[in-house]
Amino acid sequence: MKKQLANLITSLRILFSIALLFLKPLSPAFLTLYVAAGITDMTDGTVARLTNSVSEAGSSLDTLADIVFTAVCMIKLLPMLDIPVWAYWWASAIALTKAVTLAIGFIRFRKFTAVHSLMNKITGAVLFALPLTLSFIELKYSAAAVCAAATFAAIQEGHYIGGRK
Repeated sequence: MKKQLANLITSLRILFSIALLFLKPLSPAFLTLYVAAGITDMTDGTVARLTNSVSEAGSSLDTLADIVFTAVCMIKLLPMLDIPVWAYWWASAIALTKAVTLAIGFIRFRKFTAVHSLMNKITGAVLFALPLTLSFIELKYSAAAVCAAATFAAIQEGHYIGGRK
């Protein structure tokens, strides 16, 4: 059982994410499950390392859980948010930067290369916090914070991949 605990935690993120589809966005129940899903994302890898149960299957399950959680959040939150046009342009520039970095990594190393940097983790944390701050921080400010962090992370990732031998 100890060896399966991390995968159980990851599986809970998938279940919590699916349950979010049936809740009103930003309602107390939605936010509770949203936070619970975030906690599973922060703990599953740590539990896997502590129990010496890191596996390729667990990593794949984690990626699937991340995709499901992200997709559900986009489905539920994007339609209700009045995202400034500049934020879409900025996000597009970040996506293009990351795509170019991914292509450069593939050309240099013959495989897709990603950097799990501290700045990428900070960007994820700021993005995760955004829905939790909507009641007291205007979206234009929190969107700017997310975009700024993501820009720095994308540039840093490009530097790391471009400079790797």
